[in-house]
Amino acid sequence: MKLRNFSFLLAVTLLLLAGCRASGPGQPARTVAEFFNKYESRPGFKATDWNAGLTTRFLLGRIAKIGGDNDVSQALTAIRSARIITFAPTTGSARDLVAEGLDKEVEGLLANERYTPLPVSASADNPNQLRYSVREQGGRVSEFVAVGKQESADSFVLVSVAGNFTREQVSQLAKILPNVVGEASR
Repeated sequence: MKLRNFSFLLAVTLLLLAGCRASGPGQPARTVAEFFNKYESRPGFKATDWNAGLTTRFLLGRIAKIGGDNDVSQALTAIRSARIITFAPTTGSARDLVAEGLDKEVEGLLANERYTPLPVSASADNPNQLRYSVREQGGRVSEFVAVGKQESADSFVLVSVAGNFTREQVSQLAKILPNVVGEASR
C-alpha cells in the first residue's frame, strides 16, 4: 500500500515539475494564442485586442463603401477579431530576444499550425514589410497572420486577424494593415 502511495506521489510530483518547466520563459509557444498569452504582459510588449460586434462590422462596411472599394468593405465586414502585439526592446538582452527568438518562435508555431505563407513582393522603399500567412479551409481564409518589424530593426510586430475572407480580401486588407498597426502601436 505504501509503495502505491509513493508511486502516486512521485508521478504527481513529476507531472507538476514538467508543467512548471513547460510554462517557463524558454518554452516556445505552439499557437498564435499561446504566443499572445506568453508575451502580452512582459516588459516592452504592447498587446491590443479588438472584437468586432455586428454593429461595428456594419459601420466599418458603411465607411469602406464611402471609399468605393467593394473588396475592402467586404473584407472589413468579415473581420470577427484582431489582435496586435508589438515589441520595442529597451535593453541589450531584449534586443537579443528579437534577433534570436521571436521570429523563429513565430515561424515554428505557424509551421506547426499549418499556416500557408503568402508571397510578398520585396520593396526597397519598405524594408519593414510584413510577411503574411493564412489558415484556410475550403477556399476561405479563417485567419491571417502578419509578422514583421516596425520602425526599428530590433522591433517586432505580430497581427492575427480572424474572420471569413477570400484570398483577394486578405490582399486588400494587407494594403491597409501596416497603417493600422502603426496607429495601434502608438
